[in-house]
Amino acid sequence: MDSKKIRKGIGRFFGWIGLIFSSLIIKVIPQCCIYGFAKNLAILGYIIARKQRKVALESLTIAFKREKSKAEIQQIAKDCFTFMAKAGLELMFLMDRPQLLKKRAEFAGKENLEAALAKGKGVILVSAHFGNFPLMLAKLSLEGYKTAGIMRYMRDERAEKFFMAKRTQLGIKTIYSQPRKACVENSIRTLRKNELLFVPIDQNFGTGGVFVDFFGRKAATAIGPVVLALRTQTAILPCFIVRQKDDTHKIIFEPALNLEKGRDYQETVIINIQKLTNTIESYIRKYPAEWGWIHRRWKSKPGK
Repeated sequence: MDSKKIRKGIGRFFGWIGLIFSSLIIKVIPQCCIYGFAKNLAILGYIIARKQRKVALESLTIAFKREKSKAEIQQIAKDCFTFMAKAGLELMFLMDRPQLLKKRAEFAGKENLEAALAKGKGVILVSAHFGNFPLMLAKLSLEGYKTAGIMRYMRDERAEKFFMAKRTQLGIKTIYSQPRKACVENSIRTLRKNELLFVPIDQNFGTGGVFVDFFGRKAATAIGPVVLALRTQTAILPCFIVRQKDDTHKIIFEPALNLEKGRDYQETVIINIQKLTNTIESYIRKYPAEWGWIHRRWKSKPGK
């Protein structure tokens, strides 16, 4: 067997063990201790997860090498690990306590969401792997909004089944990004029911997307939200969940994107995907530790 596959298998096994261990811990740990435990877990993770640490530091250097010192970049990477640990633990804790979950997040700009829904054509919520975004979907569902999210299959099938069960329990519909035809059909069906469709567009999209500027470098980006909006006349709302100092959350709905027309269809798509990407970048710049820097965002190159 390929040694690389063996290493990946071992990594996923220990990831699964960590998930089970954490899910058991939060059943007995007092609520007041969750975030302290997360900080300690993050310190350990930063030391042990060498590959993820390396990717985070490389990604941060690409984004901020002209703006931040090496020490500042290292601190953001450490804070990113802390935010991820907090998000994972609090999510497992709150998913089994829906009434508490509702209290831990509040809406800002809700009038933008309601105005878009009033048109009766659904709403495309464009966001990123930013903040505790699964908690945002749970909050929306618990507040009575029919919510679906486009997601990739997790590499570990056991972890996928674990989180799928949690999403289903909270009334969140999962639309898998593959196969693509089924994804498009299910997405359109969701919008025609005047429901919410959550679409993150911040990860590397090797084929079928477009290259737009992201932190001064071309990044392969999915075009789904704009393509769907042009096809269905659905409003696109950028939205983000931001952690507060007391570890509660604010879910921010930006005004609907004003779709700008280009000289042709392709240019129209690129212009508007760039506008959405600019909004995502602005939030990451404001709250850099809340984005998932352990992802190789610029892996794909134009012309390759």
